[in-house]
Amino acid sequence: MKPFWLRECLNAQLLVDDNFDIVRRDLIVQETGFSFYFIDGFIKDEVMEKMMEFFLKNTFDFKIKDMRVLANHLVPYVEVEVFEKVEEMTTAVLSGSALLIIEGYDQGIVIDLRTYPTRGMSEPEDDKVLRGARDGFVETLVFNTALIRRRIRERTLRMEYHMVSKASKSDVVLCYMSDRVNRRALSIIQERIRQMHVESLTMSQESLAEALVNSRWYNPFPKVRYTERPDTAASNILEGKIVLLIDNSPSVLILPTHLFDFVQEAQDYYLPPITGTYLRIVRICVFFIMLFITPLWYYMNCNPDLVPSWLAFILIEDTMNVPILLQFMILEFGIDALKLASLNTPSSLNSSFSIIGALILGEFAVNAGWFAPEVILYMAFVALANFTSPSYELGYAIKFMRVLLLICVGIFPRYGFWLGIALVGVIIYRNKTITKGSYLYPLIPFHWADFKMIFLRRKLSGEETHKVVGK
Repeated sequence: MKPFWLRECLNAQLLVDDNFDIVRRDLIVQETGFSFYFIDGFIKDEVMEKMMEFFLKNTFDFKIKDMRVLANHLVPYVEVEVFEKVEEMTTAVLSGSALLIIEGYDQGIVIDLRTYPTRGMSEPEDDKVLRGARDGFVETLVFNTALIRRRIRERTLRMEYHMVSKASKSDVVLCYMSDRVNRRALSIIQERIRQMHVESLTMSQESLAEALVNSRWYNPFPKVRYTERPDTAASNILEGKIVLLIDNSPSVLILPTHLFDFVQEAQDYYLPPITGTYLRIVRICVFFIMLFITPLWYYMNCNPDLVPSWLAFILIEDTMNVPILLQFMILEFGIDALKLASLNTPSSLNSSFSIIGALILGEFAVNAGWFAPEVILYMAFVALANFTSPSYELGYAIKFMRVLLLICVGIFPRYGFWLGIALVGVIIYRNKTITKGSYLYPLIPFHWADFKMIFLRRKLSGEETHKVVGK
């Protein structure tokens, strides 16, 4: 086969001789040179073999000068596209597609034969439900879009493709309902993605969130909600939200996000309305208890004269050898250290690790004179209550605010608790969504219809069901 310029150019761009996994397969079809470029492990071998066999057994008219017309006659496959620029062809090959170039033509035919290694679509570990779907997003983008399409069979559903970053060239898809989406939020996200100049999305969804959402380092409250559940993503899309799916990540981003969005979970909707409402109220109460229980107890012990007689039993009699504030700081740090250690502990040793950790932080620590039993009790409740929400970001935001309250009480024993509450309120109030809207909506600005839905799980009536099904 005599060389032609496009093949030589692609050889130089793809460094075929230096990369063992980038394959070039040459064929002679009717005295015309064919060359396939693909990455080993990314294509369907059976389809490639049948396609080559098809080329060798059939006769084609290479007098056709239009590559698109020729591709319609030549390539018996579903997803086929003609590219004219060498850069586009190179990116397509590195993305996993197969590229076919033909001697005498300046364009290339990109055939999407991609097949990625993937795991099973099992239920996410951190967002389980008693009833309902057991599938979850995986690291393959097209599988994730199919899971959403399976749940929303509506022509207004949009899957808008973007390629982000210079080095990794990550695939990102905006998913939304064109007739329900917040147009302002959509235009902002689209514009920021187009203007995004990042080298790579090394940590997938977190890197994209940091590039999309402007946030101040001192404000830990999350502006993005993550989920690995297709039913949760589909529900938010139907409510007018925008979901961002990133290749190589099982977590999707939900935008725009307000503070009270985090009190809703899929579990609420797989149970009867009264049960779902009860669980949501419990979750909201735990949210506030987690924030205030240790600072309020510390404040009362710093000001015993303000404690009514019927609450006198909560006052600590022996502060042990370590100041109470330092005890709380050590335990806040120690619980996170145990979490990190648990992540790196083999599953077969997790139960043993939990027993050892409980003994060290419990009886042994009290007997050694480090911690008061009351401090252990309240911090144990805080550690368990943190698991009521699947959002790690919100859990740590509450943790940082709780530590801020403790420090304020420690510095100003008399008024520090109220000063801390004011600071927390200012931090939350000054947080804005991606559209610069209020983070506290529907509380600020107040909207009664949406506000009551924070606490209530609305029942779907028969008339509404009929309308949805018949739509």
